[in-house]
Amino acid sequence: MDSAQIVQLAGNGLFHRVDLAAVGTLLDDCARCTVAAGDTLLEPGAVNDCLYIVLRGELRVYLEGHDSPAHSIVGAGECVGEMSVINGQGASALVIAAADSELLVMPQAILWTLIERSHSFARNLLAILAGRIRMDNLALVTTSSRSLEFEQAASVDVLTGLHNRRWMTDAFPRSIRRCVQDGAPLCLVMADIDDFKAINDELGHLTGDSVLRAVARRLAESLRAPDLIARYGGEAFAILLPNTTTDEGARIAERLRLSVELMSLAKVAEGASGKLTVSCGVAPLGLDTEIDTLVSNAEVALRRAKAGGRNRVEVAA
Repeated sequence: MDSAQIVQLAGNGLFHRVDLAAVGTLLDDCARCTVAAGDTLLEPGAVNDCLYIVLRGELRVYLEGHDSPAHSIVGAGECVGEMSVINGQGASALVIAAADSELLVMPQAILWTLIERSHSFARNLLAILAGRIRMDNLALVTTSSRSLEFEQAASVDVLTGLHNRRWMTDAFPRSIRRCVQDGAPLCLVMADIDDFKAINDELGHLTGDSVLRAVARRLAESLRAPDLIARYGGEAFAILLPNTTTDEGARIAERLRLSVELMSLAKVAEGASGKLTVSCGVAPLGLDTEIDTLVSNAEVALRRAKAGGRNRVEVAA
């Protein structure tokens, strides 16, 4: 494996903190393939014994056929096919290339060998699987019957796949009420992508859309099971942390901030450079339990984080 390929894989979620030099011979045995925009990579029920890692381009995953909304978007550094490889069953979803894409093809035998040799690789794969399970569980809850389809469509942000502000105004207050009844703490985090207007102006709105999707996925994958996240509007995300003290909320916000800072803009958008960051404002639950008050307090803290230099966390006074 040449140095360019090593650099390309180094930022991959599967290979985070993995000693690539130690597993290089295994990766050398993995083929590369290209799929053209519109080509089908996996079909539901089809036998699959390979993990596919996107090196360039974008794939889309559909649970109910190509005519339905995409369940998820898989960009550079992400993978598909892991579930069918691990459980030995047919592919569970339709995967189609949304753009001309280059993939690293990892056979089942090499995947198992990597898991045995590298604890870091195994942990990364578990984290990816946990994120998929989280998203699938959320989909099961929100699509428990066909009669809920239109309601779901109205409550999901099409661009990012997260819930939208309409859903937030119903779900967040219910979670707040439960914490108030139980006498439990709670925090709201407002996270906003830094310098997003410059990204749109300098790199174009398509790149801006890719950034929004990537940051949304990273934030959602970094949360705990009870936490709630919604796209608040523009480049802002609202995150509700039940049963969370102010100190814990600040630590979680810092973890979210760091998880985005570790992303590379070049991995999100081909030809781009620089880094992605978010600023966060944290507001704890006070005597006033209205969602509007929490949002207002978190936004004040967020503005303070922006004024303080961005890429930082501030807690409401």
